[in-house]
Amino acid sequence: MNIIKLLKRIALTVALLTGTSLAPAEEVDICSPFKGGMVDESLLATMLSAADHGHLFRIQQESSQMGFCVDSKLSRIEGIFRDFKGGMALDPGENGTGQTMVLIKADSLDTEGDMVERMIKSESFFDVEHYPEVLFVSNGFQWTGPDTAVLKGNLTLRGITKPVIFNVTLTALDDHPVKDAQKILVKATTTINRADFGMEKLTALVNSDVQLCMSVEALKYSS
Repeated sequence: MNIIKLLKRIALTVALLTGTSLAPAEEVDICSPFKGGMVDESLLATMLSAADHGHLFRIQQESSQMGFCVDSKLSRIEGIFRDFKGGMALDPGENGTGQTMVLIKADSLDTEGDMVERMIKSESFFDVEHYPEVLFVSNGFQWTGPDTAVLKGNLTLRGITKPVIFNVTLTALDDHPVKDAQKILVKATTTINRADFGMEKLTALVNSDVQLCMSVEALKYSS
């Protein structure tokens, strides 16, 4: 590592762990949503190392979607979140590992109807007033094919943390293999039981199983 990159790395690490700002601001944004004790420092270090070695992909919010769907007695309820940040450290090689972090602002939830949206945001479900953020931090990544993987991690919702497993498909958005691409499309799904996260009300009206899904474009970070 040359001296310029070393100095940038030191400055970036200090900024992430102390909350100070750096110019350009975009550099600090790599991990800044996860600082302040939200995520273990060793995991932040993994993301920083991935940035150094050119295999950190950052979620592009404007071209991505994160949401959920659940069946009710009346209809299928679908919602998407408008405000989220995160990234994926995708090591190259056949046995490469990955580290993913995603932070969602719960109040950015958008559904097809105002009444449904208010209900989902209320204390009966997401309770966005008391639990404004949803956090996913991975602790395992395994390739199951050239462009498929299993992503394991911990989901924190309504202040409750539970293990979840996402089935993932990765697609290169250029002419390179996924692991060498500059931009990738990541689709991931899992199913949770809402009662596991303290959402036990209206069981006669709304199903217990909730499907979480994301379709995100992620751009390789370059310092």
